[in-house]
Amino acid sequence: MTTTSAPAYDAHADWYEGFVSGAGDYLRRVHATVAELLGAGEGVCLDICCGTGAHATVPAALGWTPVGVDLSAGQLRHARGRLPVTRGDATALPVGDASLPAAMCVLASTDLPDYPALVREVARVLRPGGRFVHVGVHPCFVGAFADWGQHPRVVVDERYADRSRSFDSWNTNGVRVRVGAWHLPLADLVNATATAGLRLVRVAEAGPGGVPDLFGLLAVRER
Repeated sequence: MTTTSAPAYDAHADWYEGFVSGAGDYLRRVHATVAELLGAGEGVCLDICCGTGAHATVPAALGWTPVGVDLSAGQLRHARGRLPVTRGDATALPVGDASLPAAMCVLASTDLPDYPALVREVARVLRPGGRFVHVGVHPCFVGAFADWGQHPRVVVDERYADRSRSFDSWNTNGVRVRVGAWHLPLADLVNATATAGLRLVRVAEAGPGGVPDLFGLLAVRER
């Protein structure tokens, strides 16, 4: 998380622990998408914006050693029982250059006002051949601009182009209404990956009823 979002998550850390633990089918789809993109490997997989550590089981099951970083002390209080963690800013990672074989960022892209800065940090800390997995809400169908109230019909309005933080949501019980979210259009996400010097290898979409609510990508640092 960035400095801006950390206080909000600190205030909701206990609520979020229960919320994400009870996410059921949604969390299973998130984890299946992460596993599909990350694949088996060994060595450290840095879980950036690890939050409560709810996703650490995925890289561990694939042979990686998950290590988490997050700026929210409240979230890390829950994460410490699930993986080694350190408190740090996702846009200034406490990690050396070209030192990691893998990194992932799961369900956190909307928590940063400058997600491309995180991607640039990922490119810095990955060694050549290192993998980066992004899995987040689908930038085309999930946001303040999208109404899922009549699913499987999803209504998208002109706010898709608005990159500012918003607390608006059709779902009054979710994360967005508590901590807000910055929107990152699909083109911005893909372009941030290429601009950082990472090679896009694969993308994935997942969601109920034919409309994807998750978007993921695998990118590799070549040199």
